[in-house]
Amino acid sequence: MDLERISALLRKLLMIAGGAALLALVLLATANVALRIVRVPVGGTYEIVSFLGAIVTAGALGYTQKRKDHIVVDILSEKFPGPVKRALDGVSYALTAALFAVVSWQTFAWGRRLWQYGELSETLKIAYYPFVFCVSLGFAVFALTLFLDLLATVWSKGDAK
Repeated sequence: MDLERISALLRKLLMIAGGAALLALVLLATANVALRIVRVPVGGTYEIVSFLGAIVTAGALGYTQKRKDHIVVDILSEKFPGPVKRALDGVSYALTAALFAVVSWQTFAWGRRLWQYGELSETLKIAYYPFVFCVSLGFAVFALTLFLDLLATVWSKGDAK
């Protein structure tokens, strides 16, 4: 199995997890609002919505990068010739991949500390290191996708997009 197929599988799994988290988040928020009408709100909604929001965001990073759906400001670079634009894209991919690889590593290290010390959320007393690990994985898949974009940019022979 090559690196691109592994990356695609990880992106798909994270998108599924993010989609499930988004559905749970919407259902929980809706239930909380509806139950507030009868003065029985769902306890700990803020915590759970925060955790689920982190999964939604982390799950979408790699997929969104692969589709090139992130906002790109290319006012200056669109005027450059193809090879220059490709070189700038390569540098951008390399720097961003390195940054998010470090972010993933440090987020994972933080999650390990939370796990080792038995850190729990304030209201519901939920161990939240699994959510931190999920975010770390999302950053890692994002970095991998950026790295694969870098390789594609370096190996491409035509003009930049």
